[in-house]
Amino acid sequence: MTHQAHRIEDLCAAGRELYGRALREGHIPAADAADVPCLVDAGLLHPAVDDPGRLDPVSPAAALERFLRASRARIADERQREERLLDLLQPLLAADSGPGTPAETAHLRLLQGVPRINDAIDEAMAEAVTEVLCVQPHTHYVDDRGQVGQTRSLPRDQAFLDRGGRIRTLYQSTMRHVPITLARYEQLRGSAEARTLDELPDRQIIIDRTVAFIPADSDTTMALEVRNLALIAHFTTTFDRLWRLATPMYPRAVQTPSVDGVTPRQRAIAALLVEGHTDAVIAERLGMNVRTARLHIAKLAATLGSESRAQLGFLIARSGVLGPGR
Repeated sequence: MTHQAHRIEDLCAAGRELYGRALREGHIPAADAADVPCLVDAGLLHPAVDDPGRLDPVSPAAALERFLRASRARIADERQREERLLDLLQPLLAADSGPGTPAETAHLRLLQGVPRINDAIDEAMAEAVTEVLCVQPHTHYVDDRGQVGQTRSLPRDQAFLDRGGRIRTLYQSTMRHVPITLARYEQLRGSAEARTLDELPDRQIIIDRTVAFIPADSDTTMALEVRNLALIAHFTTTFDRLWRLATPMYPRAVQTPSVDGVTPRQRAIAALLVEGHTDAVIAERLGMNVRTARLHIAKLAATLGSESRAQLGFLIARSGVLGPGR
């Protein structure tokens, strides 16, 4: 029989029985919950850290506190929202001119300032139970602002993982050996994974596939909170495709081998070189400073025996390091 979606307070009989069994036995095989997805979706069961094929139960006390806290927060938020709407719109009712009113923007909210952005993300994470998808380019990640963000987000992310959630993050390849990146994952317990690509789109955070946060300016001090399901589906599809192309970094790192003495980083640079990009553009797109990019270009030129920039492009094309068709 097909499982019907329902709210947690309307937990189905099969869900109640299976949850009770998990509490009595301490855990159940993941396969036993395949026909009762509501338990994992609600965070009552979560995959065991040491065995993804096993589901461990969350204690009823912890689950009850989480559900009640979320319910109280929603009620308080709705009351505040009613008051704000009355304060905002009631004085304007008499001046309503009918046609020509602004287009509906309920699915988009502009957040101004890093504190407000972080507060909005915290609020969304407090409600999340399933999965968080992150794209984290290099911007601000290893400076003071990035370290402050790391310190703030660790407890929030750990609380989400403790509820049985899963976090998947895409970084640029330049972050594979940055200590702060690896240290973050060494401190987290639960289903947290990371992969890397040479080039990534702008930063984005997708929470439970219902809300997303994307930059609204170049220095990421403004953001858009997106709740339009069509846009979120687009973001999610893009993330999943990039994830399949990316190289695993955590929990099990995979190293891409060199080809004819040319490293993966140098191949990425070579691809941008043959497209005619400047050193500055190459550095920006690959998340490194210009000096580092030029060092890689010099090593690539030495490997291929090039004596000039023009010759280097020719030798890259002839060498085949970019693969067929490049």
